[in-house]
Formats: sequence, C-alpha cells, structure tokens
Amino acid sequence: MKYESMTNEELKKNLSVEKKRYDGFLKEKLALDMSRGKPAAEQLDLSAPLLSALTKDVKFPKGQDYRNYGLLDGIPELKKLFAELFGIPEEYVFIGGNSSLNLMYDMISDAMLTGVLGSTPWVKLPGKVKFICPVPGYDRHFNICEKLGIEMLSVPMNESGPDMDIVEELVRTDPSIKGIWCVPRFSNPGGVVYSDEVVRRLAKMKTAAPDFRIYYDNSYFVHTLSDDAPELLNIFDVAKEAGTEDRIYMFASTSKITFAGSGVSMIAASPKNIASIKEKMGWKTIGFNKVWQYAHYLYLQSKEHVLAIMKEQAKLIRPKFDVVLDAFDKAFGDSSTVTWNAPKGGYFICLKCMNGTAKKIWNLCKKVGLTITPAGASHPLHNDDSDSYLRIAPTYPSLEDLKKATDVLVTVVKIVTIETLLAAQ
Repeated sequence: MKYESMTNEELKKNLSVEKKRYDGFLKEKLALDMSRGKPAAEQLDLSAPLLSALTKDVKFPKGQDYRNYGLLDGIPELKKLFAELFGIPEEYVFIGGNSSLNLMYDMISDAMLTGVLGSTPWVKLPGKVKFICPVPGYDRHFNICEKLGIEMLSVPMNESGPDMDIVEELVRTDPSIKGIWCVPRFSNPGGVVYSDEVVRRLAKMKTAAPDFRIYYDNSYFVHTLSDDAPELLNIFDVAKEAGTEDRIYMFASTSKITFAGSGVSMIAASPKNIASIKEKMGWKTIGFNKVWQYAHYLYLQSKEHVLAIMKEQAKLIRPKFDVVLDAFDKAFGDSSTVTWNAPKGGYFICLKCMNGTAKKIWNLCKKVGLTITPAGASHPLHNDDSDSYLRIAPTYPSLEDLKKATDVLVTVVKIVTIETLLAAQ
C-alpha cells in the first residue's frame, strides 16, 4: 500500500484499523521469536544419520589414530572435502571445532597479541587498529571488534558488495586499517552475493598496511534457496594471480549443514598463513575432535552429497521465506517507504523502513510478544544512524508461528510508518 501518497484522512483511517489489529494481538499474549538465524528442528532432523555414522564396528583409516592426539589441522578426508567444496588445494585447509566464529576471534586476537607473519603485534602499535565493516552487516563480527578495542569504519553495502571505491581509498591511505569483514555469498543480513568485480578488487587493491587481512566469512557458501542463485568467484584464484594470497583468511562451518551446535569449522588460507595458524593453535590445544570430524566425513561424503543435503534443507526453508516475502509484497509492494531484499540464499531478509522508525518498530513488537533482532544490530556499536534497518530471520519458527509473527510485524510496521507520515504533515 502506498501510504506516502495518501491524504491525512486516509492515513488516519488506516491507522485506526491497524491499531485495532494490534490491540487484538496484545490480548493473545503472544510469545513469538524470529530474532536469530537458527535452523528449525526439522532441518536438524535431516542430519540424524550423522549420529549413527560411527557404529561400534567402524573402521578408522590406517595410520594416525583419530582417537588419539595429533593432526592439529584436521583429518585429511575432511580437508579434502572442504577443498573440493571451495575449489582450493587441500594444504590451504585447517579444520577446527564447531564454531567458525571462534576461529575468527582467535585469528584477530592472535594478531593483536603476536602479530601477523612477523609483523608488529597490533596491541603494540601507537594508535588504534581499525577495521572496515560493510553495513548492514553481521553483529557478531562487530562485537569482536568492539570487545578488542578495534575502531570500526562503516562502509555501505551495494547490490554487488561493499562500496569498493570507498574501501580502496581507505586501505590505500591508512596503514592503521588492518582488516575488512566480508560475508561474500548471501551476506548477513542483506543476502548480497559479491560480484566478480568486487572479489577481484578486494584481492588486488593496494593496502597501506602490509599485514592487512580480509576476514572472508563464507558461512552460507552452499546455502542456496533457488537453483538460479549467483555463484561466487574464487577469491584465491584471483589472489594467486595478483600475488596477494596471504591477504585472505576464509572461514566456514557445517553449523547450518549438520547440527548448529556441534558441527565442524574451517579456515582456508595460503600455505604460509596455515603454517603460522598451526604454530599458534599449537599453543592453545593439542587438537580438535577428530572422531567427530570423521563422523562428518562419513555422513557428508562428497561435494555432490553436500549439495544434495542442502537441496533438502532448501525445501524446508524456502516456504518460510515465501511467507515473509509474500506478506511484505502484499502490504508494501507499491511503496517506497518500506523496502526489502528477496535473497536467493542464506538465512535472512533485510527490511529497510522509514528513517527513524526501526527502534519504534522493535519496541512495539516486543510489547506485543514478538522478539526480533534489535534495531541497530546490523551496524557497528548498534549505531544505525538512519534507524531504519531490521534483520528478519524466518527459519526457526514453525510455519504457523511464522505466519502469525509476520502478521504482527507487518501490522507494527504499518502503524509506525503511518504515524511517522502523519507527524511529518
């Protein structure tokens, strides 16, 4: 509905209708949650065979005993599988525990304390370390920087990725900028897939800091919702040609492929970086869970089987995205005041409302019993200057709960939008 072209009387009439709906929701004493991008139980059930992969008569490969110490960088079978998925050499792969976010934190905290390939530890530098943060972006990335005292420089996300004109100018002139956060395929929350040009420019750009790194969080690399989802150019291929392979740390995990709380994670990096990662990891741990890594290998098997698993995941997830997108289109399809993306993969929808309304929407949702991600979470320090972005996570609720939650959200957005328009008249 095109509220911005309505008369004052029409707006008031619509507002009265929506407020009555809202009052009805208040009486229902709802408890709905679409705040995080968690897999639903039905998705987790798909991976039940993983639990029986290690039978009592399972035969482990000859050689290194996976039940014992050793193989700090992971079992070769799983390294080979990740290498196949990403189109990289096996020697570029380091397998970790269940959390890729943990690996990201480790890499940055290690750089703070011990430096990067012999560079000065960031904590010993005279000024503040800075990171580029494309926005809207992933709140947990920003939390790492905040807690480690890293200054965050917000750069807008376009339909093809971060604004590279701004990124290139920043890293070319400022040696205190040591990194950039990237979610290159189905970004969180905007669902953006970086274009070939953006990937090339990231790999080839000139940086004032020799220890500058791209923290390439490829979390949703196989998480497609449609068969025509755009592919992502292999950044390691481009970097190898440009001589910048050491610049890239790529992260991924099986958290949304198998079990969210107990998958396996990965860092992909140049051989020089991998050697450094192994040395530093050896200070912290004897090794990760190789028995569970082997169970994952037995279940996942091959790139083709992983993609087949993800098609089954998409069958469960896609209808939920359709519920939200159809509701938004019906309510705001001809409006310029409320916009959103229609992702072809990943876990989120980014809803952009009128400036100055996101916090009001979040508060009204909370009051009526609907939990959504807090306004501002998609920006460093929760500071969205426009107060307009909201991250919507459709995957976790049941279809029935999701329909109700979406109904509530749409009603609240209508109320706040109309009130804002009336106040401006």
